[in-house]
Amino acid sequence: MKIITFLLFLSSFLNWNTSEAQQVAILKYEGGGDWYANPTAIPNLIQFSNRNISTKIDKNPATVSADNVEIFNYPIVFMTGHGNVIFSENALENMRNYLKSGGFLHISDNYGMDKYIRREMKRLFPDAEFKEIPYNHPIYHQTFDFSKGVPKIHEHDKKRPQGFGLFIDGRLVCFYDYESDLSDGWEDKEIHNDDDETRLKALKMGANILEYVFTN
Repeated sequence: MKIITFLLFLSSFLNWNTSEAQQVAILKYEGGGDWYANPTAIPNLIQFSNRNISTKIDKNPATVSADNVEIFNYPIVFMTGHGNVIFSENALENMRNYLKSGGFLHISDNYGMDKYIRREMKRLFPDAEFKEIPYNHPIYHQTFDFSKGVPKIHEHDKKRPQGFGLFIDGRLVCFYDYESDLSDGWEDKEIHNDDDETRLKALKMGANILEYVFTN
């Protein structure tokens, strides 16, 4: 199983600068939280990345359930929402294998998700802790430079934005933007009325995440 999934992810990464399109996915989870929030976010991020950092990603993201083995088809899955998150035992096993085999999870807390996702990620990897990613980490210094880490997109509790990571065997497998709300910044402009500068910061940081995943 590990050899098969390794070859699958290797194929995805080798497609980084080829004519063959890659595809990313949105994670569907249980618990009542709105996993489907921000429907324009990922398509907009894909469009921005394809135009600006030479990715070749299918413009239509897939949707994959946390317990579905189809998750292994995608080098990165995106997760967002405002509320409760519950991973079944099957989902935990599936996602654990996915992340340990080379997959990557990006979590964007729209607001109200934090206590639930921390609980479930602790169930996923009991021996790992979310750690704030230092500002000199490569994820902040891909095509676009973020010398102060993840940018602030929306104000929630007057806290500074933070980028947390889960590292398994020394590899970053999950990036969690907290008090930033990156995925809101990827949405169509008229949805949140963000100014162009704010949206551009969000999209650039999102493109950095994609570039980091595809090249590491």
